[in-house]
Amino acid sequence: MDALIVSNVMLWILLVALALVVFALTRQIGVLHERLAPAGALTLSGGVKAGETLPSMSLSTFDGRDLQLESFAKQKRGVLLFFLSPTCPLCKALLPVVMRVAKEERAWLDLVFVSDGGTRAEHEAYVVDRQLERFPYVLSQELGVALQVGKLPYAALIDEAGVLVAKGLVNSREHLESLLEAKRLGVASINEYMSAKMRDEAEVNV
Repeated sequence: MDALIVSNVMLWILLVALALVVFALTRQIGVLHERLAPAGALTLSGGVKAGETLPSMSLSTFDGRDLQLESFAKQKRGVLLFFLSPTCPLCKALLPVVMRVAKEERAWLDLVFVSDGGTRAEHEAYVVDRQLERFPYVLSQELGVALQVGKLPYAALIDEAGVLVAKGLVNSREHLESLLEAKRLGVASINEYMSAKMRDEAEVNV
């Protein structure tokens, strides 16, 4: 009988200890969740920087029309430049997301697709296959060089005044929306904003 009582007491002690451990882990997970923010688009150094305007350049759309980026600012419209390639599978997967975001922000934002590689036949088939006919589709190496686009998919957000707000690699809707969030917060990138915020919190806690 004494052994049974001792074993029951030990089991209760272990159960309480386990509950405390679970509680502590749950609390820690909650703290980490509060501190970790969604990753923003990865911004690469070089090229036109946030807060600057793009140099004037002569651009032509896939169907032969002239396109001046300055024209969007004259109409008080922002523009999202999405850099892609017909041979980029991630670009293709992200296209519905890009067009959905553009539709949600259509009150102030226009969408322009940009590419600098591949043959005309490849682009022609791509435009038809992905139903991109209603958007300007620009073939330009100059624009990619100006923004130092090295990897795809890549996006750049220009505000209604013609100023580059943010740019970077975008592999998900989260990355894409981080450009819009950067505009709302008035920062060059969400990553930069979170780094500054964490530094400030560290200084306060010292």
